Amino acid sequence: MKELDGRAGILTGGSSGIGFAIANVLADAGAEVTVVSRTGRPKEGVGESRPGVVHVKGDIGDEAAMKALCKEVAEAHGGHLDFLINNAGVSYKCRAEDFPMEEFDRILQTNVRHVFTMSRVCYPYLRKSPGKGRILNITSMSAHLGFSLVVPYCTSKGAVLAMTRALAVEWADDNITVNSIAPGWFRSKMNQQIVDEAREAKILARMPMHAYGDTRDLGEMARFLLGPGASYITGQDFAVDGGALAFGY
Repeated sequence: MKELDGRAGILTGGSSGIGFAIANVLADAGAEVTVVSRTGRPKEGVGESRPGVVHVKGDIGDEAAMKALCKEVAEAHGGHLDFLINNAGVSYKCRAEDFPMEEFDRILQTNVRHVFTMSRVCYPYLRKSPGKGRILNITSMSAHLGFSLVVPYCTSKGAVLAMTRALAVEWADDNITVNSIAPGWFRSKMNQQIVDEAREAKILARMPMHAYGDTRDLGEMARFLLGPGASYITGQDFAVDGGALAFGY
């Protein structure tokens, strides 16, 4: 048997990049993953999803629609959910003094409010999981370090880290663990929007491994945190970053 056989849950923002890779790794481990994204399918050029991954078109900002989706997925699996992975996120590149406030609001809405909403919506089904309900939030190195030109993104990820710890404490007696994964530098559409050649050179120089990571490593961390060996872990943030957060000089 695979370690996630019989486990079912929801992942947001998995049509490409980090979310797409995590969903595939979890499916390979036996999980059934419902991926919610604006496209409702893998983006062009990212490849095919593994058996066990189901793509659904949806807006995570539509709370009523998400309640209906969570109920539908749970009822198809005995009335419970085993995991929620809050992966969807956005960013925007601009100096703070010139940052458009509508972009600030969009980033905080998507990266923070929607994470809280999805966690609340899934809560009644996660607490019924036979093997502990698991919430995984995707944070970032920017929850720990300051980066220029993306101050609101840093702000949002710091908030998600604080939310992770607080929900872990509040829901500890409700059969739910809450943890987060802090990715380092992985090639993604979001990174392409904010990283130019000069910035990339600085990034790669600022980590011991001096290379981008493989998104499957993030999936492997998620697989562990959803699996039987992680039922006593909660309120923690796990960096998968090539040593970037550890690097002094």
